[in-house]
Amino acid sequence: MTPPFIEAFFDEATNTVSYLVGDPDTRTAAVIDPVLDFDMASGVVDTRSADRILAFARDQDWHVAMVLETHAHADHLSAGAIIKARTGAWIGIGRHIRDAQRVFGPAFAMTDLKMDGSDFDRLFDEGDAIPLGSLTIGVMHLPGHTSADVAYRIGDAVFVGDTLFMPDYGTARTDFPGGDARTLYRSIRRLLALPDETRLFLCHDYKAPGREDYRWETTVGEQRRTNIHVNDSVDEAAFVALREGRDAALPAPRLLLPSIQVNIRAGRFGAAEPNGVSYLRIPVKWRSAGA
Repeated sequence: MTPPFIEAFFDEATNTVSYLVGDPDTRTAAVIDPVLDFDMASGVVDTRSADRILAFARDQDWHVAMVLETHAHADHLSAGAIIKARTGAWIGIGRHIRDAQRVFGPAFAMTDLKMDGSDFDRLFDEGDAIPLGSLTIGVMHLPGHTSADVAYRIGDAVFVGDTLFMPDYGTARTDFPGGDARTLYRSIRRLLALPDETRLFLCHDYKAPGREDYRWETTVGEQRRTNIHVNDSVDEAAFVALREGRDAALPAPRLLLPSIQVNIRAGRFGAAEPNGVSYLRIPVKWRSAGA
């Protein structure tokens, strides 16, 4: 099989890596986990990250046919809707996105949100095969970070989303609704049962202390030997204790509130109000009732 072409695009503001993955024989490409730039303080949306991917695709004669989301991200907004509007690409995600919609739709009073996943063009199940030109993308359902996480496998390359980080940084948090440390451990062990030479492409890198450069490509073998949370010497009970202990002390992601509202809609903002402006909601929770 012809190996896929892979180009990474790193957004340092959110530590997110997006990918253009293509079939060299047909010049057909997928964009995985694209970023929509958003300034929380001003509410300004910018498309520079998506523009960069689309300019590269145009200059290199790639036809962007699809946008693949690994899950509804909580740390950046998706540019899926922008890429769809500009290229005609369809947007796909794991079928369990409906779980996230059922939790977060009512939490944000999103009365325009359909809870059936139909904001997305395609919903994937474990084992689905997605044609990409002459290549085939296999879907792996890997819950644990959230219930909806999937990975995309193309030949010896797997795009794992937030399930794993670089070995010196460890693994994803599991304290979001639908997350579970025990489930994540079992999903990771499925990934690490692939051949050692399998390449793993990550959605984030936070540059662990002591490392000078960002990295987002590793292998199954490297993860099994050296991942600080989940190498081959770490059993399920030890991982669960470590992960739950770390999660209890983690702050909420900076862009959690806007990201969830946009990403469960496939990168779409809510309908504009009569003044022509779209708004995001901030739920207010009182810590105590007071005197």
